[in-house]
Amino acid sequence: MLELKNIAKRFGEQVIFDGFDLTLKSGQVVAIVGPSGGGKTTLLRMLAGLETIDAGQVIFDGEAIGLDELMTRNLLGFVFQDFQLFPHMTVLDNLTLSPIKTMAVSKAEALAKAEQLLTNLEVIEQKDAYPYSLSGGQKQRVALARAMMIDPKIIGYDEPTSALDPALRDQVAQLILENKKLGMTQLVVTHDMTFAEKIADAIVKVNAKIVER
Repeated sequence: MLELKNIAKRFGEQVIFDGFDLTLKSGQVVAIVGPSGGGKTTLLRMLAGLETIDAGQVIFDGEAIGLDELMTRNLLGFVFQDFQLFPHMTVLDNLTLSPIKTMAVSKAEALAKAEQLLTNLEVIEQKDAYPYSLSGGQKQRVALARAMMIDPKIIGYDEPTSALDPALRDQVAQLILENKKLGMTQLVVTHDMTFAEKIADAIVKVNAKIVER
């Protein structure tokens, strides 16, 4: 499904990736692990088009994608570590803002899609709530719904269990596994090896080897 070949990325003199390869199969859950500053989050940001890739190839379903096309291709929907929900907007407004403003989706269409996603993720009752009133697990689901509004090919999670208690970590793991049953392809950046082993089909150690499970 997705192939990264010989990916290179640096910030100034700091080399983040040099000749990095990755193959992600359709419907697979892959955990990206490694030390802080090792490039885990940068990998997600590059696939989402939020950071540039200096060199290499990105191939999706056999088609080479230009490195400058990643943002417009909606390859990866990003679930940020701190969720980045707008505090002054309701859950519905958080979901519909980008599709309406950047993708020329009608408000009615965006609202219908948002409500369906929230229903599927069991947070429809919070549609008119503001982020401050949501639990950590509810924020996680709302952030996932927002990422799915652009119909991405892959969902990428940046440290989804960071600062969560054990019960909420289990909820996030269950959510990812539920999405896997639906055929969703997912990349999960985490420092928690126990969590990675629980959810992942393969664990990728950044700048190291892939451990198939």
